[in-house]
Amino acid sequence: MRVVVAGATGVVGRQVVPLLTAAGHEVVALSRRPGPQRAAGVRAVGVDALDQAALAASVRDAQPDAVVHLLTAIPARIDPRRMERDFALTNRLRTESARTLASAAGDAGARFLAQGLAYAYDPAPGAADEDAPFWNRPPKQWATTLEALRTLERITAEAGGLVLRFGHLYGPGTAFGRGGSGLAQISARKMPVVGDGSGTFSFTHTRDAASAVVAALDHPQVTGALNIVDDEPALLRDWLPGVAALLGAPAPQKVPTAMARLAAGAWGAAFMTRLRGADNSRARQALEWAPRYPTWREGFTAEHLGSEQAARKA
Repeated sequence: MRVVVAGATGVVGRQVVPLLTAAGHEVVALSRRPGPQRAAGVRAVGVDALDQAALAASVRDAQPDAVVHLLTAIPARIDPRRMERDFALTNRLRTESARTLASAAGDAGARFLAQGLAYAYDPAPGAADEDAPFWNRPPKQWATTLEALRTLERITAEAGGLVLRFGHLYGPGTAFGRGGSGLAQISARKMPVVGDGSGTFSFTHTRDAASAVVAALDHPQVTGALNIVDDEPALLRDWLPGVAALLGAPAPQKVPTAMARLAAGAWGAAFMTRLRGADNSRARQALEWAPRYPTWREGFTAEHLGSEQAARKA
């Protein structure tokens, strides 16, 4: 199968490309600044993903069997008070570029896959399945990004494609990977447990996100949306101190929700106190997929101690 990967040099794309070639697929790797072509079965193509004519031409020239949309432009450090600024380019990629890629995939008779989010669900008890509604009345800083996600899902559905809703990504190149801004904040005690720490996070290692993409290509009959997350939604009050301990950092501070709202805005406080976790049961069944790291504990331990040390620790 010839697969166009848009966003091939991103944190998920870098994991997807070698998995695809290992499975015998031919990859056309689209990115703004493609690296040197070194791997067999990979053709690197440079394109500005916001130049819709050029993007469509790149897909058309590739004559693909599948198109995978992994394009984002998320800053290394996000200011929760300025979400609209920080996510402006990503929102365009999730709307304008998604529309172009889906249309080009349709013209080629190709399958269309897109990267979505598994933590946009309306706050409610328990882990959300894919039928749960997205956030109904989000903080205003989140509204534009949420609308872009809705548009992405609508475009994908109209194309008969599949949205893979990833959780909070960790692994190489992410904010929660080695050298990432999230881990730096944890180490410096700048990421607190807010309120009662009841915000619920579903994590996804980038390798597990990539393996779900490959599994989805092997199951072309699956459409709609699937949660690609680990098996254990984790409360902020559990995972944040756990990661701090793994890093050898001091335990995180605890701050009242009202103080967090003053410091980080309504969205920053809501992110830490109201997020809902997600359930991966449907993806396990539909794609015959399972996360390599079923819990954040195993994934962060392997990521930061190394696989051999992690095995001994287990």
